[in-house]
Amino acid sequence: MSVGGSLQDWWPRVPPQTRAWLVEHNGESLPADVVAAIVTAGGVATPGAWWVGSAGPGGFSLSDAAVDWVEAVANGEAPPAPGGRPALAHRRPAAAD
Repeated sequence: MSVGGSLQDWWPRVPPQTRAWLVEHNGESLPADVVAAIVTAGGVATPGAWWVGSAGPGGFSLSDAAVDWVEAVANGEAPPAPGGRPALAHRRPAAAD
């Protein structure tokens, strides 16, 4: 993954199928096509970024905080803000017909 954009910035820009995969496989290592979609949407994994978990032979993973964020969005809740700040309401993308 390239090195900038935070999860709440790239989330609305990734394709719906990528968001769906992230929700359905929340907490799992990300396959190369999902990582590529995140990078294309502006996601950049900088060391210390709140949403970056680990990267290694098993692939790239989201941090525990990012997993919680994705779960909240999937449940239609306002996601937790990084650093414990109150979160603004997040609108879940409309499902495709």
